[in-house]
Amino acid sequence: MKRTVAVSFSDLVRAVVRKIPKGSVLTYGQVAERAGNAKAARAVARVMSQNYDLTVPCHRVIRADGKVGEYNRGGEAAKRALLIAEGWNEQTKRR
Repeated sequence: MKRTVAVSFSDLVRAVVRKIPKGSVLTYGQVAERAGNAKAARAVARVMSQNYDLTVPCHRVIRADGKVGEYNRGGEAAKRALLIAEGWNEQTKRR
């Protein structure tokens, strides 16, 4: 008998975010779309705000307007510093 495992939207979001390479970013909306619900950008933000799993690089998820946004491990300045240390170019919003 085949078992099916229910996967939550939160699990899908974390899986998408784990795949974002160093120096790259995705917006909350892009993560939502890749997780299967393009209209769930706010839900992605909520999942990221509650993330303390170091294997999920939530600092690599930014706002659609290109602003870095908040970060639950030190605020906006800490998030920006991590991204820049990884090679992210704030001017072009990409590596």
